[in-house]
Amino acid sequence: MSVIHPTAKMLVEISKSQDIEAGDGTTSVVVMAGALLKACTDLLNKGIHPTAISDGFQVAHKKAMEVIDGLAKPVDLNDRDSLIQNAITSLSSKVVSHHSDLLAPMAVDAVLKIIDKETADNVDLRNIRVSKKLGGTIDESELIDGLVFVDKKASHLAGGPTRFENAKIGIVQFPISAPKSDLESSVVVPDHIAMDRIIREERKYITDIVKKIVATGCNVILLQKSVLREAVSDLALHFLAKKKIMVVKDIDRSDIDFISRTIGA
Repeated sequence: MSVIHPTAKMLVEISKSQDIEAGDGTTSVVVMAGALLKACTDLLNKGIHPTAISDGFQVAHKKAMEVIDGLAKPVDLNDRDSLIQNAITSLSSKVVSHHSDLLAPMAVDAVLKIIDKETADNVDLRNIRVSKKLGGTIDESELIDGLVFVDKKASHLAGGPTRFENAKIGIVQFPISAPKSDLESSVVVPDHIAMDRIIREERKYITDIVKKIVATGCNVILLQKSVLREAVSDLALHFLAKKKIMVVKDIDRSDIDFISRTIGA
């Protein structure tokens, strides 16, 4: 719904920030805010100044925080069971609530993997990635410590390797294919000698890039998707396969930052 009224917009924002902070209680927060606004209308009708009402809210807020802090129970990050109970409570209002016995431990373990228990007061959820696979069921969900590419397989077109242990990974953000002009253009080649020269230049260009990659000592390449031309040509795949380098191509630009953090690149 496109909300135009400024007050209604604020209610939408309240609901969003509640979801980000607590993951639950989005409806409750809007209902409560609505009730408070309705109470304000009555006060305004009695002729009380808006500033006085606002000051009253500040006092109430302070008191509410005291009450909530009095009710709160501290949770120890080493107590996994109570964390899982919290997660199950949060999931109880979601669509996937009947899978909470599987998903809650997974969520807790994922956060515990990226948090520093001694010093942290919050956690950066961007370090956790949720990858969806079409056709699977919720029961097949699993937590993997590392990186998973759901739809990207290692290229085996030229017979390159598809499995590596103790890999040295390189993230490549430029296409390994022959350059072409930015504009749509067709090149007319008059005879086979010129054709040979084009092919020779292309081989030389790709060989130079592959040599530089080999010189770094990396044996797995994650290749970013290219908009203007193909990310990697068949010739480049052939050279890389000869050098026993594994290629995973068409990585999205938006994923590069996450991958770099995960593998420490």
